Amino acid sequence: MLSNDIPVAVKLLNDAKGNGDEFINEVGTIGTIHHVNVVRLFGFCADGFRRALVYEFLPNESLEKFIFLQDSKRPFLGLSKLQDIAIGIAKGIEYLHQGCDQRILHFDIKPHNILLDYNFNPKISDFGLAKLCSKDKSAVSMTAARGTMGYIAPEVVSRNFGNVSHKSDVYSFGMMLLEMVGGRKNMDAMADKSGQVYFPEWIYRRIIHEEDDQEIKMEFDGEEKIAKKLSIVGLWCIQWYPIDRPSMNSVVQMLEGATESLTVPPSPFASTTRSTPEKNTRNIHIKPRNHHVLTIISEHDELE
Repeated sequence: MLSNDIPVAVKLLNDAKGNGDEFINEVGTIGTIHHVNVVRLFGFCADGFRRALVYEFLPNESLEKFIFLQDSKRPFLGLSKLQDIAIGIAKGIEYLHQGCDQRILHFDIKPHNILLDYNFNPKISDFGLAKLCSKDKSAVSMTAARGTMGYIAPEVVSRNFGNVSHKSDVYSFGMMLLEMVGGRKNMDAMADKSGQVYFPEWIYRRIIHEEDDQEIKMEFDGEEKIAKKLSIVGLWCIQWYPIDRPSMNSVVQMLEGATESLTVPPSPFASTTRSTPEKNTRNIHIKPRNHHVLTIISEHDELE
């Protein structure tokens, strides 16, 4: 608690390195951000190697807590509320990309880094991997791939797909959006090897093409249109090439518009298996496309 009885959350950075100049510079930039969907930074400490961030306290913790529920067929909050949360997150990312003096690329958009306030309004947090770039640049330089497996855009890992840019955050948001619909992680290390299927492909078959239609109606309980809208937007966001993905401004417009006005995107995947998943399968995780060879970016390589 601060002296004026304001609750705060303190994040200690125990593995901080360097002389702190870069840390202070980034914190100074993030400290100027004021948006309803971005967590507010109240202050920081940078005393030698002892560094800490002081954020507003958000009592409902992370979105991850509410969408990855075992033994539950549909999200705890309901798809209507999840749609509101998705719109809030999209507006927050749009602000980072367009509303600041310098474009801020988050590079770690995922449910764990979306915090919820008393009214379940979402706030983007954890800018530890964020990178600043000028708005007039279409690409950003990087010394190493960054992000969380399952949410990292292809171009962050391999130059085969194009340059790293604000579209990399769009990919991460899209994968998170599909998780919000499916109610499970896009990568499952415990998945049964005999029933693997690329997670977005499962969404594509089940929601877009309405396979197992009766089960979908039972699972989403009248919210099928919302599920379809979120799925279509998510699939647009995870197109493999950055040029094919929408901007966050367009994403917000799609999320706020009618489902009927949306066009189903091209297939963003090519499964390595042609087998049909079992009707009630829970064994869903990422598979690479078999006709692309990923060239891993090493620590000393740089993306132009």
